[in-house]
Amino acid sequence: MPIGIASSDRKLLLGGAALMVVLLAASAILSPPEEITSPVPSTYSAQSAGAAAAYRLLSKLHYPVRRWESPPTELDGDSENTLLILADPFQPASEGERKALVEFVEEGGHVLFTGANIEGYFPGSRVAREGNDRLWESFEPSLPSRVSREAKRVTIQPQGYWGTLTSEQLELYGKSDEPVVVSWALGDGEIVWWAGSTPLTNAGITREDNLRFFLNSVGNWSSGEPYKIYWDEYFHGQRSSLWSYVSKTSLAWSVLQLALIAGAVLFTFSRRSGPVYVPKDVSRLSPLEFVETLGGLYERAGAASSAINVSYVRLRSLLTRQLNVPSNTRNADLALAAEQRMGWKNSGLGETLRQVDAAARDSTVSPREALQLVKKLEEYAARLDVRIQIHRERS
Repeated sequence: MPIGIASSDRKLLLGGAALMVVLLAASAILSPPEEITSPVPSTYSAQSAGAAAAYRLLSKLHYPVRRWESPPTELDGDSENTLLILADPFQPASEGERKALVEFVEEGGHVLFTGANIEGYFPGSRVAREGNDRLWESFEPSLPSRVSREAKRVTIQPQGYWGTLTSEQLELYGKSDEPVVVSWALGDGEIVWWAGSTPLTNAGITREDNLRFFLNSVGNWSSGEPYKIYWDEYFHGQRSSLWSYVSKTSLAWSVLQLALIAGAVLFTFSRRSGPVYVPKDVSRLSPLEFVETLGGLYERAGAASSAINVSYVRLRSLLTRQLNVPSNTRNADLALAAEQRMGWKNSGLGETLRQVDAAARDSTVSPREALQLVKKLEEYAARLDVRIQIHRERS
């Protein structure tokens, strides 16, 4: 004979199924699309705006190049022969990181910076206005330099134009007082600024003389030894810590799902393995509910006289026992005996008993009149209860 599923187990199964549907829906909604077009010139990106081709080219040409995924505060002390490439960084730099970048250059380091947000990394820079980074423009050298050697025309999508030049800054490429390539001597080092990352991107490195221009910008012309090149990915969001790697994967969601499954297993095990308690039956016949139920019955039946009769019989029973008289004693005699033997003079007991006797036989008595009579009867009964209690305590 098949065993049916208990109601509590059915609810648990339905709850687990609903939770699984919610998790699947959340995974479908929150999961990124298969292909995302990113404008970041990252060395990990093979898209048109990425820089994977330039990075691999430097490796093939035996340049000492590596990705830099640590903060600039960890740059080594040999800065004179080091080049840091900051290709359109977008992660904001902290005050300590900006200070470390400036000290790196002032101590002899070299920086290739692309993009319009250089002011957030080197405070002394000035980008006058934003450019139209959707248009590819060709520029010729403004003056001969090592950067422009055999690079007569370069193609750049300018994100901005340099502002007023100081004595330490030279315009290398540009037109109409709109520099797009600037050399900036800062301390013992140098910063080469491009208005855009186009010459080192996968789509732009083959345009015109962009490849020669890029190699000139990363080459060491002061000595025969090449620069030790650090290609920054730290300000692209690539951090070297374990948590920064885990936060970009689905491991966190997997841990959450495993925790929910483990919680459900523990709940099921504890529920079936714990002690069995018989639930206590709560009585529905509480005193207040009994009174309300009885009152409702009297109200629906229109039996106000019956309620009077209950209190009347109870009072007569108490009086006859207290006075030690027969139970069939008339009301007038009961009232007289109470006045003489219990000191209830001018209590109105006789008149009340007369009214109650008449109302108990009248089925048309109103609820208001019945309530007044019942109150009086209960007041007399309460006085008798007090007397009986005092008498018991004395005895």
